[in-house]
Amino acid sequence: MYIFGYGSLINNHSRQLTGQTGKAIPAVIQGLQRYWGKVDGSYKIAPLVARIGEGHCNGVLVAVDDITLQEFDRREKGYHRVRVNLDSIVCVSDECILEEGETVWVYVKDKTEVPCKHQPIVQTYVDTVLAGCLSISESFAKTFVETTHGWHHPLENDRHNPKYGNLAGVLDEHLYTIDRLIEQVRLPLK
Repeated sequence: MYIFGYGSLINNHSRQLTGQTGKAIPAVIQGLQRYWGKVDGSYKIAPLVARIGEGHCNGVLVAVDDITLQEFDRREKGYHRVRVNLDSIVCVSDECILEEGETVWVYVKDKTEVPCKHQPIVQTYVDTVLAGCLSISESFAKTFVETTHGWHHPLENDRHNPKYGNLAGVLDEHLYTIDRLIEQVRLPLK
């Protein structure tokens, strides 16, 4: 079975903080929309959330077993896991190995709540996700930025004092590209 990761799970280093997974396969899900939003009061930041609906969302398909799925269920508290219709998945590369009868899960929220100054988008979360996207391609990262809603909400630059607990895999050479990719869609860094 697979998990479709559309945020920090795109980043291999961040995924490995939770559990061992198979190779990540770039894909797009039609009918899934990604937002910056709040999950619940236990989160100090506004992570990415997705809901079933219009649009499309790029991310990665990651092979997991039953035990690893339980580990990711704990990591993704506040979300609920739903099964994805295989017909809505478009693979971005020739590596796609989905077969009829495979199970693909995605973590969603039915209702999105917008980030605020008490639960803002934080730069280290953005950096982690986009470093994962850049490991696939700059074009993949650009698609991520363009298909994510809510960049105008409060964003806190926490690069010097990280608030995101799964910060991983972000190299200094990523930062310029990340800043360039999001400069047109976000509030200026504070």
